[in-house]
Amino acid sequence: MSDEFAYQAQSALTPSENPYAVTPNDAADLPSIPKALYVGNGGNIVLRGKDSDAPVTFIAVPAGTQLQVRARRIMATGTTASNIVALA
Repeated sequence: MSDEFAYQAQSALTPSENPYAVTPNDAADLPSIPKALYVGNGGNIVLRGKDSDAPVTFIAVPAGTQLQVRARRIMATGTTASNIVALA
């Protein structure tokens, strides 16, 4: 299959090339830091940002939202949203 964009550099503004399902975990970082998060089923999301040790809570995130945040960990405690996909 031809890829017309194969030689273009990835950036925070280019589409995701390696999305993966997120399993919230209080003790483990994500396998790679995504460009954003897609929320399949709405609720709260507690996360640690790329350069932060303190968690922050996004409250009442609607289903279908794309959160423009570079998260390194999605916490299980307090996260009620589900079907989260990391857009890496």
